[in-house]
Amino acid sequence: MPVAWFAILSGMLAVYLLLDGFDLGVGAVYLWLGRTSEERSALLSAIGPFWDGNEVWLIAGGGVLFLAFPEVYASSMSGFYLPMTLALWLFLSRGLSLELRGHVDDRLWRGFWDAAFALSSTLLAVVLGAALGNVLRGVPLDPRGDFFIPFWTDWRTGPAPGALDWYTVLVGVLAAVTLALHGALFAAARTEGGLRSRARRLAFGLALAVGPLTAAALAATAIVRPASLDGFRHGPLGAIFFAVALGGWLAALFFVRRGADMWAFAGSCAFLAGLFASAAVGLYPYLLPSAGDPALGLTVAGAASTPSSLGWAMRWWIPGIVLAAAEFTWLYRVFRGRAITGYRQ
Repeated sequence: MPVAWFAILSGMLAVYLLLDGFDLGVGAVYLWLGRTSEERSALLSAIGPFWDGNEVWLIAGGGVLFLAFPEVYASSMSGFYLPMTLALWLFLSRGLSLELRGHVDDRLWRGFWDAAFALSSTLLAVVLGAALGNVLRGVPLDPRGDFFIPFWTDWRTGPAPGALDWYTVLVGVLAAVTLALHGALFAAARTEGGLRSRARRLAFGLALAVGPLTAAALAATAIVRPASLDGFRHGPLGAIFFAVALGGWLAALFFVRRGADMWAFAGSCAFLAGLFASAAVGLYPYLLPSAGDPALGLTVAGAASTPSSLGWAMRWWIPGIVLAAAEFTWLYRVFRGRAITGYRQ
């Protein structure tokens, strides 16, 4: 049962990455693509029906972590207090930008919120990537399973790292560029005219950059935490997920050059899902590894709730996820197609 809940948690976070990832990515490329107020309104119209609903998957993932692995939840909430506070402010800034931009018909007002939207989206992508880097690298857990991590120390990995070091910054940059690619492909699939053409060109350039960045991050992960390779030696899942990621990246490159926007976006989805699943395989059997003594790490089996609690949680989770999937299927079906009108709240 704990392994099943680890797979559920990983799957829900992967769905969040795919869905909220494209509107974070649109925000990251927003000022590059939107050259006029009308074009920027079209970009906001493209993500307008989805952006707040997409964030539900992150909240739901946090709920699953609390229900299935309360020890990891408690340790993470306190240990990552400073980075999570920063992420919260970025989420607030991004939401306020989307809500307030259209309330005053003034160029300076719109320009301020446009800049706030682009900056908060980009920084949030970096912060979320750095958070994943922290988990993959490990945190300074004590024998009680507690830790506190500052923003940075000496920018080196080791038994007492900060939230930001050379490795987590590398993963954060990879996340920002990858989500920018995801957003540019979504924009190409949802807009028309010159905006769509610019989105395609930018997406192709970002896809070229993603390749070497991913290779560098994978090599760095093997250096920083060699145990992350163990999961790839014990079964075919790691190789399968990595093949999905590689195939998705190649598909995005291939289809964006041919103007097949939805196929290119599907390739980006496969790349993100395969890369995240590969990270989960490399992390297992840990949920939160220790940066020092490996024995102090919080494992899937050791940090799980009681079998009775996991069983009751599954009874509630199944109908809940069916309802959520049905609602999101309806939402994306109703608002399918290209967005050509301005965004209005």
